[in-house]
Amino acid sequence: MDWSWIVVADVMPRLLAGLLVTVQATFAGAAAAYVLGLLLAILRRSPSRLVSLTTYWLSEFVRRTPLLVQLYFLFYVLPDLGVYLSPFFAGVIGLGVHFSTYTAEVFRAGIENVPKGQWEAARSLNYSPTQTWINVILPQSIPPMIPPLANYLVTMFKETPLLAAITVVELFNAANIYSNSTYKYLEPMTLVGLLFLIVTIPTVWATMYLERRYSRR
Repeated sequence: MDWSWIVVADVMPRLLAGLLVTVQATFAGAAAAYVLGLLLAILRRSPSRLVSLTTYWLSEFVRRTPLLVQLYFLFYVLPDLGVYLSPFFAGVIGLGVHFSTYTAEVFRAGIENVPKGQWEAARSLNYSPTQTWINVILPQSIPPMIPPLANYLVTMFKETPLLAAITVVELFNAANIYSNSTYKYLEPMTLVGLLFLIVTIPTVWATMYLERRYSRR
């Protein structure tokens, strides 16, 4: 097999368009995972045992089942129930829900790391639960959580090729479609790996910087 720069020039615009979809899906999924993960972490701390246990077992179910199966359920099974989602939206929901069960553990650990005296001080100041969370707990618990949350962002980015299973034309699927139509696999798949590295390596460096900055001794 000989490397062809003509193939590179032909496929690169499609790969860059697919990379844009990959980045969009990653950040949209991460936003959903962070918001839902924080909600799950708060529900796990509910004084109601029913709420706490229900949240725990739902999280365990999502965490212990493959992301690919969940994507298939969202895109191929829900239409049988009358719910239709676009491929991209189904992918974002799948990524967000799946990784929220992991970010929830990060949030829960960070929240539990806040000294109990801070909760007592908030009560002594007659703070409402909302004021306690916003003004006291979250500002102290979130900074140490930034490095592991950034790690999950990188992991989510590397999991986006699974969206090809529900017809999302992200980076990998763009290369796959081109390769299947031209029978040229060397250049497209090599470029996919390089583009993933180009995005992932700086992100990992940024994560390492955040870890050095925010990790507690």
